[in-house]
Amino acid sequence: MKYYAVRLSPEAQTDLVHIHQNIVGKSGSPAVADRYIDRIGIFLSTLNVFPERGTVRNELRVGLRIIGFERSTSVAFVVEQDDVVVLRLLAKGQEFDEEALRLEKAVIERSDGNHRD
Repeated sequence: MKYYAVRLSPEAQTDLVHIHQNIVGKSGSPAVADRYIDRIGIFLSTLNVFPERGTVRNELRVGLRIIGFERSTSVAFVVEQDDVVVLRLLAKGQEFDEEALRLEKAVIERSDGNHRD
């Protein structure tokens, strides 16, 4: 069985911060937000085994896949050789379009904490 490294783009990392802040703002509880972010992290880590799932959206970007998490967050990612690169995480109601997928930062965070260019 092949295992992939799951990596987050800088934009996806920023999306997680915004999701956390939004949950704290709505619930008033950092603990609730922490648990939700933890569940997203666990979900993303499962992409290491079988990443070719979700809806393919080649019209937005070749190889782009979008999968839902708990019916409240959409995850956009691509599979590149031995890596799954999470590009963005958008909250319910937000749409993926070319602007949302424009990645201006070149460094992608590796799940092991190292960087690659």
